Amino acid sequence: MSLNDLQPIVIDTIVGLTLTSVVVLAVFVGFCVIVGFTKTKRTTGEGKVVKSLDERMSHHAVEYLAPTAPRGPADQLRSPELVEAAARK
Repeated sequence: MSLNDLQPIVIDTIVGLTLTSVVVLAVFVGFCVIVGFTKTKRTTGEGKVVKSLDERMSHHAVEYLAPTAPRGPADQLRSPELVEAAARK
């Protein structure tokens, strides 16, 4: 094989890899754009972003707990160790 025989093979390989990379990148970007647009559908309220799957399925806004709401038996802010330490001070 001479250099003249290898040149078309090398060029065609580079062109093929480049076109394949461009197609894969276009599919990836297209998928990201389509999935991104589905997140901008309004479910409730004035917001455009779906915050959770529950909000998406029920079409009701999620009610978040207030900072002062009790967190159940495992409330880390009211653990016995912290209550004792606060009582000592």
